[in-house]
Amino acid sequence: MGKRYAFLVDTSLCIGCNACENACKNYYQQEASVHWRKVYYMQEKDLPQPLRVGVSLACNHCDDPACLKACPAGAYSKDQHGLVRHDNDRCIGCKLCTMACPYNVPCYDKNLGKVTKCEMCADRLAKGEEPVCVASCPMGAIRVIDLNDPENAQYADNLPGLPPVNMTKPATRFVLPLEQKQDWRAE
Repeated sequence: MGKRYAFLVDTSLCIGCNACENACKNYYQQEASVHWRKVYYMQEKDLPQPLRVGVSLACNHCDDPACLKACPAGAYSKDQHGLVRHDNDRCIGCKLCTMACPYNVPCYDKNLGKVTKCEMCADRLAKGEEPVCVASCPMGAIRVIDLNDPENAQYADNLPGLPPVNMTKPATRFVLPLEQKQDWRAE
């Protein structure tokens, strides 16, 4: 069985510096409104001094991707490593995928007139290199893991505030902050 790539986001290490977001944006020379990776903040409401937790999110490379199902042009596919790939040449810019994705991942690039998205730097992975977001994180809060490795079953498959996993079966995994509480809210 081959590798099944997924992002592992360690919320206990993310400091919200946005290095991952900026590295991706610079590497791919993205238009200002395009964000393939974005840092969000979650905050626990029930503490005297609420804990603010950074969460860096990009494409979840879902097992059942809504973007792929919604695309009338067949611009989406899944590769042998489970990565959801987007073919810009096939994209017709209809934005149906942007409406279908519950994570708001695909981004419409008005300069291209097409949708673009994170592909986990598949070209870099093929050369044995880390994705630029992983390589740029000063805290090591983002890693690429193999979901086929049984040791990686220990990680959480969702965070409070994110859509239910049964919608698209996202591959991204998380190290939860301290003890996870029931009452989290996304900022």
